[in-house]
Order: sequence, then structure tokens, then C-alpha cells
Amino acid sequence: MNRLFGTRSSAPKASLGDALNNIDERISSLDVKISKLNSELTTYQQKLSRMRDGPGKNSVKQRALKLLRQRKQLEAQKDQLMSQSWNISQAQMTTDNLKNTMITVDAMKRSNKELRKTYGKIDVDKLEDMQDEMIDLMDQSNEIQDALGRSYDVPDDVSESELDAELEALGDEVEANGELEGESMPSYLTDSAIGADTDKLPNFIDEDQTDAEKKEMVAQ
Repeated sequence: MNRLFGTRSSAPKASLGDALNNIDERISSLDVKISKLNSELTTYQQKLSRMRDGPGKNSVKQRALKLLRQRKQLEAQKDQLMSQSWNISQAQMTTDNLKNTMITVDAMKRSNKELRKTYGKIDVDKLEDMQDEMIDLMDQSNEIQDALGRSYDVPDDVSESELDAELEALGDEVEANGELEGESMPSYLTDSAIGADTDKLPNFIDEDQTDAEKKEMVAQ
């Protein structure tokens, strides 16, 4: 069977990139050949410019014409290869764009699937009810704070006349307390008592006595 139909090749198939590289190499090879022909044609042109008309000049012209035909053929091949290279580049670009598009689409599909799983577990109605309940709790908390901060038996307004009366009453109370403290002090400790008896200080035994005082004590 293998002899009739042959064996299936196991070699990897060439990609667009491989084909493009092959064409670029062929174009580079043609550029080298064309450059060589241009150099030879330049040499013939210089030679013909110095030759006189005759059989020798005609022979050189024939060789130059032959090189010119070869160059045109090579340039035609180069143009074809450059067209192929351009087409392959466009095909490769289109393929890459399609691959990128497929990757993007696949990523979007996976993302949408995950989003559906995530948001599918959320009940919007329950979420709104929870928000309403939180608002009610905050209102209740504010009411409780207001109630705890309420003051008792405090007049809303106090006039200047009431303030003057209160200050005068406090002054009278301070004077009355001062008088009571003065009366409770013993009379012998007051400044008046001390000042009155300043001239008659008591004599102490330990102090020196005069002769008259000693005689009076002996007589007693």
C-alpha cells in the first residue's frame, strides 16, 4: 500500500513566517546578483565611452545588452517575490489579528461567566431591605443620643437683673461667713485684745528681777 499511495510525511508544515523568511532570502540573493550586473554594466559603459565606432565597439555593446537583459529578468523576479512577500505579510498580519481577537473573545467569555456567578448570588431586593434597615437603626441611634443629652431644670434664658441679684446674694453670704468666723475666735487672741495689753506684758520667773521686786517677794 505504501508503494501505491506513498507514506504520509511527518515533516512539520511550513508556516507563513517560514515562507516569508524564504522569500526574503531569495530577494536578498537577487539584490546581490543585480548589484554585480550593475557594476559590470558600469564598466562596459566606461569602456564604450572611450572606444571608436567599429566592430570592437559593437561587440562590447552586444555583451552589455546581454547583461542588461539579465538584469531586467532578475528585477522582474525580484518584483514578483516582493509582491508575494507583501501578500504573505498581509496574510500573517490578518492571522495574528484573528488570533488576538479569539483570545480577547475567549477572555471576555470567561469574565462574563465569572461575573454571572458572582452577581447571581446577590439578591438586589435583600440588599435594598438591608439598606433601609440600616437607615432606621441610624435614626434610632440619633434619637437615643438626643434623649441622653437632654438637660433637666435648666432655664432657657437668664436676664441681667437675675445675674446681678445672684452675684449680690453671693457677696452678702461671703460677708456673713466672715463675721461668723471672727466671733468664734477667743477674745484674748483677737488683734484688739493683744493691742490693749501690749504695755502690760507678764513677768516670767526666769527673767532677772530688780532689788525692789525681790524685797517685795521676801516680805510676802
